[in-house]
Parts: sequence; C-alpha cells; structure tokens
Amino acid sequence: MFPEPVVDGSGSRTLDRGLRLLSLVCASPVPLSVAEIATASGLHRSICYRLVRTLAHHDLLERDPDGRYGAGGGLAVLAGRLEPRLQAAARPHLERLAEQTGMTAFVVAAHGEDAVTVLVLEPQTGLAHVSYRPGGRHRLEVGAPGLAILAGRPEAAGERPEVTRARTRGWATSVGEVIPGYHAVAAPVVEADGQCRHAVAVVYAGEGDPARLGPALVDTARRIAADLA
Repeated sequence: MFPEPVVDGSGSRTLDRGLRLLSLVCASPVPLSVAEIATASGLHRSICYRLVRTLAHHDLLERDPDGRYGAGGGLAVLAGRLEPRLQAAARPHLERLAEQTGMTAFVVAAHGEDAVTVLVLEPQTGLAHVSYRPGGRHRLEVGAPGLAILAGRPEAAGERPEVTRARTRGWATSVGEVIPGYHAVAAPVVEADGQCRHAVAVVYAGEGDPARLGPALVDTARRIAADLA
C-alpha cells in the first residue's frame, strides 16, 4: 500500500512523493516498471518517471535490463549506517549461522510498523545461495522476520495464528510472503529489558528443514541479545 502523503503543508511535497515512491518499490517482491509504479502510487506517469530517474541517479533505485526498477545499492550503504551497535553485536553470530546452515542470514529491525533489513551475510561455502540486499522493507505482519518480532512481544488482539505459534515454539516460518517462492525462518531477539526490536533469519529456495533451522536461529538470537546487554 502506498504510504499516506504529507497533507498539512509542513514538508516538501516533491520529497514526500519521492520517499513514498521509494518505499513502494522497495516493498515490491519483484522489480516494477514506471507504468506499474504510476498505477500503484496514483501519481501521473511523467511525475513517476522524473522521481524514478532521480532516485536511480543517487543509486537508491536500480534499473534492470528489462527497464524495471528495484532497490538500488545505495540503500545498502544507508543501511550499513543503521543501528551500528546491533550490527557490531550481530555480525560474528550471523557469520557463524550462515556457515552453519549454508544459507543467507540476516537481521531485521522494527521501524514503526515495518521490518527493515539492516545486515546480511552470505555463506562462503556451498554452490548456491539466495542473494539478499540490506535496506529491504516489509510490513511486520508478513514474512518470518516480522512475525518473529511480533512473537517476541506480548500477545496482541487479532494477531495472526502464525505469530501465536511462533511465540510458543520460539521461531517463525513463512513461504513466499516477501519474495515469491522463497522460504524464511526467523527467531526474535529479546533484549535484557524484555523488548523485542529485532529478529535474526535465514532465507532459502528449495528444500530446507525448519525444525532443524529453528533451534539454530533461537540460539543465534540469544547470543546476539546477550552481546547487546
């Protein structure tokens, strides 16, 4: 859903449109054409084209060979400056998890109602793994990482059954909720103050055993929480 615009005249309309458009494209599981962006945003195609070109110029969006746009590498640079304490605490444990599972491992942080990927580490061994980029954003209510964060918090009215289940067993799973066809398993990072602001996860395609991965993620989440204390 396209974020609500600034309507009180207190900010820049053009900047507001550009940031909302960036959020829309980054939330999409597949690259979007300018026409698709215009339709989803409700903005005129010429306006979308100018905004997309500007964001691509600053490497915040990236144009593929088919002329469609997705998250750009500049977002990874910005994400690398996000939550430096968390990244320092999580990195060695995430490296261990990636090598242990042979899967791409990452940490997300809750920002408002969204889960934002702040650190990604790919395994150094194995023939193939999923490429995943920092800076990705999706709603907390979808995808294993968001569900894990919600599971690390007190029960909320109307929460998804998957959140309740994850709270009981300690880890969450999802299939195709953020990226079609891909599986994710995640565990909440519950800090010493009892707050859950982060989750650790792995993403993979094809075969995988969530029952085996879950305990490894729970252990990693506990190690990260201990280093954040």
